[in-house]
Amino acid sequence: MADDDQPLHRRAAALRRQLSAARTHLLLEQVGLRRRAREKFRHAERTYFTSRGLEQATDDAIASYKAGRFPGGQLVADLCCGIGGDLCGLAGRGPVRGVDRSAELAVFAQANLAVVATANQSISNRAHVDEVDVNSAADTAAWHIDPDRRSQGRCTTRIELHDPPEQELDRLIARNRNAAIKLAPAADLPAAWRDRAESEWIGRGGECKQLVAWFGELATEPGRRRVTLLDSEGEVVRTFCCDASIVAPRTTHVGRYVCEPHAAVLAAGLAGALAAQHNLESLTPRGSYLTSERPPQDAALTLFEVVEVDRLDVKRLRRWLAECGIGRLEIKKRGVPIKPETLRRQLRPRGDAAATLLLANIDGAARAILASRVP
Repeated sequence: MADDDQPLHRRAAALRRQLSAARTHLLLEQVGLRRRAREKFRHAERTYFTSRGLEQATDDAIASYKAGRFPGGQLVADLCCGIGGDLCGLAGRGPVRGVDRSAELAVFAQANLAVVATANQSISNRAHVDEVDVNSAADTAAWHIDPDRRSQGRCTTRIELHDPPEQELDRLIARNRNAAIKLAPAADLPAAWRDRAESEWIGRGGECKQLVAWFGELATEPGRRRVTLLDSEGEVVRTFCCDASIVAPRTTHVGRYVCEPHAAVLAAGLAGALAAQHNLESLTPRGSYLTSERPPQDAALTLFEVVEVDRLDVKRLRRWLAECGIGRLEIKKRGVPIKPETLRRQLRPRGDAAATLLLANIDGAARAILASRVP
């Protein structure tokens, strides 16, 4: 079916000659989900998904990295395992027990373990999935959990509204302190966790994917914040652990280079610490745009070389772009109440050249910075 390029209605009609309407729908849905999953899973063409399960699942690269922080050769539990994203990563390092209260997801997770086991024969006899409650599976060397952030119907970053909630997570930690709790990047850790846990914001492909709170022996630096950036294979390209209290010095002068910290750095509140490492100054609150006369070399920074700086004025900007022949225009903004697509329509860029337009509120004034990306 994945190779069938006929229009959807023809594929559905052909299937309906053999199958029920329900099975036809499920097959077509599964093919669509597998196509969407290709960027996250290397075995997507043989893996089983639900729409929500795919959205919530940890991708192969991050799952592999996280698994490397767990003890090898010892039994680990993956609680609330969903379709098995983290579970399959953990199975690659040793025995693992998946747990989910959803019978449907438990079936999917077991099937996905079997898919991964075909590529790694050592997995097949040391991994299984149970449809049981999380409390029955914490008695292991260590455990991982991905609490449901939509238990109230809407996605929330408030841990007390997760399922299981904060109080139940605390009971699990009391029983076995070697824990990893997967959270949304914007989640605010409870005060009781901050000194005990190492908070790690994990980024890949320019996005901050998740926050993990590591406890017990899994926490290498308890009480501190870490940013880890991965490539497509799950290899670490940059990691650092710093104090979130460091604040970058402010400036209104736009230097020769403007640096944008990775989304994971901003989510972790470590832009000031990163700026201090490179002697950068901040143009905006929270350090979302940093500046310098010299180009820093850091995988956690996207670098732009400044061409021109002026106030944010559509007519002047349109004239800039026309004079430079810029037709491929990337628009980024911080603290400016304007929609990039609305501005793009107003500017009507034409030409073969490429540039980036950085919009920022600098000292209370909206400024436009025309720049080029530095590879």
